Amino acid sequence: MKGIVKSRVEKSYSDKIFDVVNLIVMCVLLLIFIWPMWFVLIASFSDPNQLWLGNVILWPKGFTLEAYEKLLEYTDIWIGYKNTILYTVVGTLVNLILTVTLAYPLSRKDFLPRKFIMIMLVITMYFGGGLIPTYLVVKNLGMVNNFWAMIIPGAISTYNVLVVRTYFLNSIPNELHEAAKLDGANNLQFFGKIALPLAKPVVAVVGLYYAVGHWNDYYTALIFLYDKEKFPLTCFLKNLIIDTSTAMRGSFGSSASEMESMIRLAQSLKYSTIIVAVIPMLIVYPFVQKFFVKGVMIGSIKG
Repeated sequence: MKGIVKSRVEKSYSDKIFDVVNLIVMCVLLLIFIWPMWFVLIASFSDPNQLWLGNVILWPKGFTLEAYEKLLEYTDIWIGYKNTILYTVVGTLVNLILTVTLAYPLSRKDFLPRKFIMIMLVITMYFGGGLIPTYLVVKNLGMVNNFWAMIIPGAISTYNVLVVRTYFLNSIPNELHEAAKLDGANNLQFFGKIALPLAKPVVAVVGLYYAVGHWNDYYTALIFLYDKEKFPLTCFLKNLIIDTSTAMRGSFGSSASEMESMIRLAQSLKYSTIIVAVIPMLIVYPFVQKFFVKGVMIGSIKG
């Protein structure tokens, strides 16, 4: 009896040590991941001279909104916001419709060609056509410098299809489908009224993945778009930083005050543009956070 009590005491003590170590490690990781974003935020509100001297560490120094004022004066940024929001909303809807409608039949054991289709999908994860063939396909489809060039080429992610398929496979029992059949529901009714509502967690998670991808997409626009009116936000922000840096390099013959002003602008814009670009996604994330853990755990670990 004394041995059992002693064992429980020792186990409890070791658990406490583990909890303390785990807490310390988690706090360190939290600082590692949060501090860069916090630094970008405070740097965007700080005097560039203080930033240059390394005085900005934990709090803003020489609080100023000059960078954001200059950013808002850049009228093209509103075109970029409009286009990016449009690409993100429409693209995510297309992604989710195609992903869910492909993943569900692949999760059904009575869908005969599912193994063949799965093999074809997995092959695309390891082999791709490359940039030039992709561009030629998009060009032949008449989508170069077109709205759909930002949507169609990346309409389906094989990884996300596998995640949603696994969720359907493990979370919706076949007995539920049989019960719905006995009540007179066909496959389409079962999918729309039972399977899809039960899949809200994984749909929210995959939707967030797609939305973040569209919001940050710069490479696709760089390849397929050349009309300024169709550029996403990331392209305008990149152009703004390049134009400011170019102007600064060309101002060596200017007065000291003008040179200082250009340095202030270039220094501050680097951080303010990051904040402007990431804030919308940070606002959206809390609304899907409650689905995030459940969707990822069930959809990607099981099966």
